[in-house]
Amino acid sequence: MKRITGDAPSGRVASGFSRREFLRGSGAAAAATALVGAGEVAAGAQDADKGDGVARGKITVVLDVNGAKHEVQAEPRTTLLDALRNQLHLTGAKPVSTDPSSGAATVLVDGKPACAASMLVLQAAGKKIQTVESLGGTKLDPVPAAFVSADAEQCGFCTPGFVVAVRAFLNEHPKATDDEIRSGLNGNICRCGTYANIIRAIAIVRGG
Repeated sequence: MKRITGDAPSGRVASGFSRREFLRGSGAAAAATALVGAGEVAAGAQDADKGDGVARGKITVVLDVNGAKHEVQAEPRTTLLDALRNQLHLTGAKPVSTDPSSGAATVLVDGKPACAASMLVLQAAGKKIQTVESLGGTKLDPVPAAFVSADAEQCGFCTPGFVVAVRAFLNEHPKATDDEIRSGLNGNICRCGTYANIIRAIAIVRGG
């Protein structure tokens, strides 16, 4: 039996173990702990796969976009903006932030403005989605046409969101005053500062 003394030879701790023996033992203990931990993680993953009510992987979701049905592959975390841009290649709505603070990701959902960056694909299923692309084509909607006439864009990054928001606003308030328009569009930001021309474009659409 090793004897514990107050003094220890050089390279050995007072208990009689050498530092090398101590480190070797500590390493073995750490390795054993890691193996046990890995086993617990693997067991937990197996239990989770047995069915805990949590959705995993991709599922097929049918979206009604611009009057046509489209199938997209989505994870539970996939946003409507991701699906529109990356799967349906409708890139008008812009990824600026995950909240509606800029208005750049504005689309219409059942006729109401919504931020595609903060709406999940699963939330959009079964709803009618309209993007800025639906206002173009061979028959240009009066709103984007007025934006062109009034030179209401500069860099153009915010323009799709503004066009969609203006279209929705004028659908409900076709004779809105300038002050009402400013209030109704306060969720959209133009960093280039073309607000005066945007108001001018709206005046063209409403007829003065």
